Amino acid sequence: MMTSLRAHFFTWIIRWQVRPKIARAGGDVAAIRRVMNQGGFPDLPGIAFRDGEVGGVPGEWAERPGLAPDAPRLLYLHGGGFIACSPRTHRPFTGGFAARGFRVFCPDYRLAPEHPFPAALDDAAACWSAFAAAGPAGVAGDSAGGNLALALMLRARRDGLPQPQAAVLFSPSTDMLGQGASMRTNARRDAMFDPTKLQHLVDLYLAGHDPADPLASPLYGDPAGLPPLLFHVGEREVLRDDSVRFADKARAAGVNATVKLWPVVPHVWQLAHSFVPEGRRSLSEAAVFLKDHARAPEAAW
Repeated sequence: MMTSLRAHFFTWIIRWQVRPKIARAGGDVAAIRRVMNQGGFPDLPGIAFRDGEVGGVPGEWAERPGLAPDAPRLLYLHGGGFIACSPRTHRPFTGGFAARGFRVFCPDYRLAPEHPFPAALDDAAACWSAFAAAGPAGVAGDSAGGNLALALMLRARRDGLPQPQAAVLFSPSTDMLGQGASMRTNARRDAMFDPTKLQHLVDLYLAGHDPADPLASPLYGDPAGLPPLLFHVGEREVLRDDSVRFADKARAAGVNATVKLWPVVPHVWQLAHSFVPEGRRSLSEAAVFLKDHARAPEAAW
């Protein structure tokens, strides 16, 4: 299928409006947050968003009114470089899944640098422990949230917690050492990120912690026993190989792992699904994947 003109236009906007702002922000956390927290995408009509708390972690529920009690459940971990964004900025994701029949909870996990590693993962694990206790569910996340989703599954296996039925990862960061070839080959092609700027976000998050720790860089963990995984990532992203390499390693360990590379689109293009058809297609394919691997919930939340 040909890439839409809207995808080309949106990518152009990101390259000339967003990337320079991130570059100019340098190490200024407040400035980076202003860029990443802008949002600006409308809430989907017909979706109810309400504050909530799961496992002692605050967050936001998203669901379609009148949803059946046995609707599939999804824990969504938002992106934002570990230092920015919130459930509210990521309503295009949570609302998009809610519109496709999911009952979604997005935790408002603690952010670096005020709360460095492993605070965000601790919050995700506490939330997942309670969420999974209510019955089978899926997990999804984008960018830093994709990193947390994969680390969460490794930690759940370590701690004896249930695994999700399946997981969807949108352009996740899996390698804090930045060893993927796309960090170099896509350095100029990526519409959003200069890879040299990403290192600062890593440093803020890790605060001196070992970047090769599998709970910080899931790529260096053992993926054996993880549930079915679906990766969606842009061909031109510097993070492309974070998905490709993880999926390759997972398949070698016997995990059902699929990667779809999308041409032209920028990092986390699904946020613009109200404008970009590729965003709607990505969310729809992800929803089908999660539902295909869902079992009947043992209990409604």
